[in-house]
Amino acid sequence: MWKCPKCGRRLIRQDQDHDCVKPKNVDEYIAAQDEAIQPRLEELRSLLRSAIPDAEERIAWSMPTYWKGRNLIHFAASKRHLGLYPGDEAVAHFADELQKYNVSKGTIRFPYDAELPAELIQRIARWCDETYAKTGSQMTERKRT
Repeated sequence: MWKCPKCGRRLIRQDQDHDCVKPKNVDEYIAAQDEAIQPRLEELRSLLRSAIPDAEERIAWSMPTYWKGRNLIHFAASKRHLGLYPGDEAVAHFADELQKYNVSKGTIRFPYDAELPAELIQRIARWCDETYAKTGSQMTERKRT
């Protein structure tokens, strides 16, 4: 067993990946990733920001997140792909257009060596905004009353 000097977590291997330093914002998240994938992360961030410009950018579940009364959509770097996490309803709604991508419940994986489907990503983000932000504002209203 190896103990990480930063977080104290015990790991099986010394070179084992783990998130011990939580980023405070999206800039820190991207800066902490491998230099080779930082441009891809910035590209995805830009697509999401332009699709839902009034959503707040924050870190949730240790991932860059767009929030408007609730979490709308997340993204993250992985070893072999960029993950986009719009939720299982969004993945089901766009299932026909996502057939050529590796998807699972609530997750879309874009390989690093393929071009990002910009228009599709932006439509998914806008759908999440239209669908989930309404739910979030209704939840906020219920809490006030």
